[in-house]
Parts: sequence; structure tokens; C-alpha cells
Amino acid sequence: MTLLPPSALAEFDTFTASLDDRTPALFLDYDGTLAAIAPRPELAAMPDEARAVVQRLSALCPVAFVSGRDLDDLTAMVAVDGLVYAGSHGFDLRGPDLRRQVGVEYVPDLDIADGSLRDRLGRIAGALVERKRFAIAIHTRQVAPPEKPRVADAVRAVVEAQPRLRMTGGKELFELRPNLPWDKGRAVLALLEALGLEGESTMPIYLGDDETDEDAFRALAGRGDGNGIGIRVMDGPAETAATWSLHDPAEAAAFLGRLADWLAQG
Repeated sequence: MTLLPPSALAEFDTFTASLDDRTPALFLDYDGTLAAIAPRPELAAMPDEARAVVQRLSALCPVAFVSGRDLDDLTAMVAVDGLVYAGSHGFDLRGPDLRRQVGVEYVPDLDIADGSLRDRLGRIAGALVERKRFAIAIHTRQVAPPEKPRVADAVRAVVEAQPRLRMTGGKELFELRPNLPWDKGRAVLALLEALGLEGESTMPIYLGDDETDEDAFRALAGRGDGNGIGIRVMDGPAETAATWSLHDPAEAAAFLGRLADWLAQG
């Protein structure tokens, strides 16, 4: 674990040297990585310039988005055809010639938890319950600080009543998911296999900003030195399994633009 890895943009030449002549396979988070965090999920728009860079990269190397967002929501927000999309932290995968869902049998449990959460949190101003097919996010960014412990208590009570679900956290949110050994890291490894990208000619690169992205960083690190790269978008020191960093979504887009230029040069 490191606290602030070197900048993949400031040390771009060193970064590209670490690719060792292998073709990148890009796995990108959305919120906080290419779209700035917003008060409500629907307001977190990816800039057109970043979208154009992603479109350009998709013609140069494999590109996938791996996000906590619902799959259809993620696809609509990115709005680039021909990519692989993994929604709900990888429980819902879709791409050209690819369709996989993990945890379908847990949807009824999520339905029950969704109703219970809305009952418990309906009177707490600012608490937002966001239902996805394979997860429920409880956003607390707009909740007054004195009220946030009430939200946490309510979420824990719902989880205790639904043992087939588990609670995870992120930036100003709680999330309920199927209680399965599945996360962004396992989803990335599954995509590498499904897309035929496990070979030595490919270098998986994952960009993310949050604790849930650490699962992907650890999964790539577990492939051994030189077999995967994690880049955390972070505005200050924090423990991370990533080996590189970028400061914010604008810098992440600039890095991807430079990577596209480098790949285009052959």
C-alpha cells in the first residue's frame, strides 16, 4: 500500500515504458474518475472532451467501463457505442458479443430491502435511495451532518434483516449488494478472460477513484509484477493498492488523451 503514487501524467514517459510494448486494455470507473462528483447521480456528466477521448481510444485498444451505476444508466451517461460496460460493480456485464449477470437470484432480496429503506429514510431530508438492478445505493451527500448517524443506523438495520445482502461504502454513500464473492476486481478478471485479453501481449490498466476500485487494483496486482496497472484518481494521500495516480477527472481525461496520442503514433 502507498499513500500517494507517482503521477501517470507528470511521469508519462516512465508510465509508457512500464507497458513493455504491450497493448493497453483500459478499464475505467465513471463517477469521480471521468465525471466530477455531483450532488445527485444524474448530475454527474462526463465532459464532451473526455467522451471524445474515450471514443478515440476505443479504436486503438480495448475499453471497458466498470462502475457502481446501474448498467443502463452507465451506458446512457457514457454514450459511446461499441464498448464493454459493467454496471452494479460488475454484477451486470454487457458488450459486443457479451452478456453476463451475476446474482440474479438476489433481486427479490434487494426488492424487500429497497422498500424497507424508503420507509425508514423517507423523513430524513437529503437521504437519497437509488435502486439499481443488482444493488441499492443510499446517498448521504445532501444529508445534514447531525442526521447522518440516523441514516447509518437505518441501513445497518435493513442489512441485519436481509442476511443475503451485504453493505459496502464509498464517498458519501452506503451500498447494499448480493452477499457474494464478487466485486469490481473479480469483474475485471472475468472480462479479461471473456474478451481473450489474458495473454502477455495485453496490459490491463484500471482507473478509479474510490474504495470499491481498490478491489480492481488488488486484483491486477495479484496477477504479478508487470501484469496489470492501477491508477487512482485522488486529490491527496490515501492508502491505495494502485501504483500510479492522477489528481482529478480533468487530469484523468488529459492522461487518456495523451495515451491516445501515444498509441496513435504506433
